[in-house]
Parts: sequence; C-alpha cells; structure tokens
Amino acid sequence: MTPRRPQLQYAVTWIRHIDEVPQTAWDALALPLTTPFFEWTWLHTLEGSGSAVANAGWLPNHLTVWRDRTLVGAAPLYLKSHSYGEFVFDYQWADLAHRLGVRYYPKLLGMAPFTPAEGYRFLIAPGEDEFTITEIMVQAIDEFCDRNQISGCHFLYVDPQWRSVMQSLGYLPWLHHSYIWQNQGYQSFDDYLGAFRANQRRNIKRERKSVEKAGLQLVPLTGDAITRRLCSRMYDFYSDTCDKFGWWGSKYLTRRFFEQLYPHYCHRIVFFAAYEAGDPIALQQMPLAMSFCLVKGDRLYGRYWGCLEDYNHLHFNACYYCPIEWAIEQGLRWFDPGAGGRHKKRRGFPATPNTSLHRFYEPRLHTLLNTYIEEVNAMEAEEIDAINRDLPLKQSDNA
Repeated sequence: MTPRRPQLQYAVTWIRHIDEVPQTAWDALALPLTTPFFEWTWLHTLEGSGSAVANAGWLPNHLTVWRDRTLVGAAPLYLKSHSYGEFVFDYQWADLAHRLGVRYYPKLLGMAPFTPAEGYRFLIAPGEDEFTITEIMVQAIDEFCDRNQISGCHFLYVDPQWRSVMQSLGYLPWLHHSYIWQNQGYQSFDDYLGAFRANQRRNIKRERKSVEKAGLQLVPLTGDAITRRLCSRMYDFYSDTCDKFGWWGSKYLTRRFFEQLYPHYCHRIVFFAAYEAGDPIALQQMPLAMSFCLVKGDRLYGRYWGCLEDYNHLHFNACYYCPIEWAIEQGLRWFDPGAGGRHKKRRGFPATPNTSLHRFYEPRLHTLLNTYIEEVNAMEAEEIDAINRDLPLKQSDNA
C-alpha cells in the first residue's frame, strides 16, 4: 500500500504595499516572466513615488500565497475607483451599471498600472503545482469580492498561456489589439525597409534623413550611461508631452517615479536621446528629446517620449525607427511601442490580438457579459483582419 502524500498547507495574505514582501522572495517569482513590469523594483517604484496609490485611484491590494514562510504565489492587484490608466475601455460597462442602479466601482483589477503591455498572470514559484495555487488564488479573490461587495474582477493584457487556465475557471475573455513589431529574421535596418512597398520605403528614408538635416543625432543610452539627471529629464519630456494633450494627456507618473528608477532599474532602461550633432556624451550635453524604453530578454517595450521643440519626424525616429534598428542590432525579437496605433500601422506594426479576462459578481452584469461577449469578440477579430490587410507591406498586397 502506497502511503498518502501529506496535504500541503497554504496561507493566503492580502497586502497593501509591495514592500511587505522581501524583494528576493517576490522576484524569485517575477524574474522568470518575459515581462519586466511585475518585478519588485518596478511595482515598488510605482507605489513609493506616489504614482500607483490610493489617492490616485490605484489602491494596491496584492494577493500572496505562502507555504510555511516561502512565497509560492502572488498577484499584483489594485482596487480601482475609476478606469483611467488602463487602456481597456470599459466605460460603457460602467455607464450601463449606473443605468441599472448597480455600483460599478470599486472594482478589482490585475495589470501593471498605466502599462498596456501583454504579460499579466499570477506569479507562481517554479516547481509548484500551478493549477492548485491558481485555484486557491481565484477562490480567495471570489471570497474577497463577495465579502466587500465588489462588482467584478478584471485582468488586463494577460499572458496567452495563462488565459486558458483562467477561462477553465470561469473567466470570460474580451479581445483587443495592440501594435507589435516582430523581427522577421532581419539582420539590418535595410532588411526591415525591404519588407515595405516602394512608396512607404521612400517615406521612411525621407523621415530618417529629416532628422539629420535638422542637425540632430539619436543615441541609444544604456547601463552606465543612464544617470539620475537623465531620468529626471525624462520626466520633463513625459510631462510636456502629456500637457500638450490637455485633459487627455493622462499624466499618471510623478517626477519621483522616474528619479527612483535610478540606480536599481537602470539595467532595464534604454533611452533613445536626440542631441545636436557632434560628440554629445563628451560635451555632457543634455538631450533635446528622448524616448524611454525597457528591455528584458528578447523584448523591447516603448513607454514615453518628449522633446523641447518640434522637429519634423523626430517622434517617428525616436519612438520607432531607432528602437527597431537597435533591436535588430541586439538580436531582439519583439518590440511593443506602447499605446495607440495611428502612426504605428504605417511603420509596419501589425495589429496583434491581446485579451483581457473578466468576472462579474453582480448577476445582471454577469448575464449581459455572457450574452454579448462572443459577438463583441467577433467584431474585434474582423477589425484586426481589416487593419492588417491595409499594412504598407509587400505581403499585404492583394494584387
């Protein structure tokens, strides 16, 4: 007779600050992920800088699972009093809830704040029974939402493999799209240009040359080239860009956020900095414009950009062409340039599906979601196909 394996005992704890968990324990779960946005330093900087905090409508409410004193599961979660900074637009649901007399907020949300980048999932220690711990965490979320009369739980920009696990536990998928560049075996920027139709290839070359004609050069800055002063300068650019869009500018991050990334997150940062032509590093010039990217493994993520004065096509160079050229040189496979798509489609970023997951606890909202979500997803799939048929790439030709 085979002896029965003793039942493992897990303890569930909700925490209000990421620093309640030791960095080494949290990162043992987060570092294996492809995304950098759930690592302890990134989340801690968001909280410690006053960016993702209760006063901003992002109350940290992280779920942790422990076996003895070992962290084996974690979920970055936030109680939200609004839907700003999510880039998955559920305002129609909130409006419908209001008309039904249902309280939509607060809601429980899983994502990296202000970061529309795919990769959210529960963080589970390697070697653990992933499904068992996932079930424990889902049950804890259900009990929390029931106890506190939370209308729903939502996970945004989820990891595709994790999605199927959560669907098996009753979460419903809502289809969206981002614009993602993937390296199709390019060895140089000219290889990337070669994928375009002739007219768009000429347009990109012209846009590249316009920066040179303005007397500017763009320089990638990494590692020891990243300084606290540059991080603070990046806030100035970010703030100015947000201000140009007025109420829609979405200025979520504080100056302290950018400054506190130095020095502990510099290994992830890539700045593409525009200087007057010459030797900017030796002259210790401050850049006239910068884009802010993060790198992890074979993936590059674009986040923010700004400039002191307008130059023709500088935005396209700092945010698309130079990061793509750098990614090719570094052997990177994948580049997510951030939110929006109007400019990205013309520069060879195809619409790429991503998914959010949802569970409503309020019966009427639950019924409506179940009734209509498949129709909504079918329309989104048609839009993705239509966008990609119109890309200025050779393989998109219908002739």
